[in-house]
Amino acid sequence: MYDVFGLVLPFFGLIFLGFAVARITRQPLEALGWMNTFIIYVALPALFFQLLSKTPIEQLTEWSYIFGAVLSTYIVFSLMFVGSVLASRGEIASSTVKGLAAAYGNIGYMGPGLALLAFGEEAAVPVALIFCFENIMHFAIAPTMMALSGDERSSPGKLALDVAKKIVLHPFIIATAIGVAAAALEVRPPVPVERLLETLARAAAPCALFAMGVTLALRPLKRVPRELGAIAALKLIVHPAICYLVLSWIGNFQPVWVYSAVLLAALPTATNVFVIAQQYGVWVQRASASILLTTVLSVGSVTALLYLMKSGILPPDLFP
Repeated sequence: MYDVFGLVLPFFGLIFLGFAVARITRQPLEALGWMNTFIIYVALPALFFQLLSKTPIEQLTEWSYIFGAVLSTYIVFSLMFVGSVLASRGEIASSTVKGLAAAYGNIGYMGPGLALLAFGEEAAVPVALIFCFENIMHFAIAPTMMALSGDERSSPGKLALDVAKKIVLHPFIIATAIGVAAAALEVRPPVPVERLLETLARAAAPCALFAMGVTLALRPLKRVPRELGAIAALKLIVHPAICYLVLSWIGNFQPVWVYSAVLLAALPTATNVFVIAQQYGVWVQRASASILLTTVLSVGSVTALLYLMKSGILPPDLFP
């Protein structure tokens, strides 16, 4: 148990430091802009490229693994979305944001750092694959459902083009594609470039976690949603449980791959859910509350999950 605390306390400690510093210095949220730019456009893409480009290409085409991880996320989204639509008598827009709050984990800022810290570099490939394909799903779901709700006045062609742009031009996905191409062609960058990429990759997790803490501190908790209990339970408990069951049922994967997927499924609501809510003007403050409270609760739930994995209580395959 001490080893698990050694893993998670420094990790969540970076989030707490960002939160505390933001409270003390009282800088506006806009001051975080260049830090977020560095993380999204430079540091995390460098990390994904570094990890993927050194991976044998056959490991990057585990389609059954990708299907299982993405399916579990979609099931959780559907559970929350359908329940909300029934309870609200057909409100699609707010139900979409609630579904994302329950299914869209913080796999960009928190995922790579925590998985690599817990399971080593073997976790790099499954983390990158899940991140890439789950984001494709989320980028497609949000504008499509908003269009169906009537809040997004776009033609089908423009909608499809916007979705394609969000997917193809996302820096993480671009870096993933270049990394996969480098792995397939067995291309290695020159030594000076390699050293630069290594430096940037090492900065990714600390900067991302610190920025996340700052963001949580500067978004006021004005309204706690009634649905928070369901969202927290689905995100922190049901999602990893479904992911574990689906991957165990589909096939025999390496233990690190299964554990990495389950860990990513157990992460709290992504900050991107607030961005999506703000973009469409739907459920904005409540989305912020969902992110803050699931993040706080995840300190306990993620620690417990890592203990189950590290101690061997949770086997890597439920149906060996």
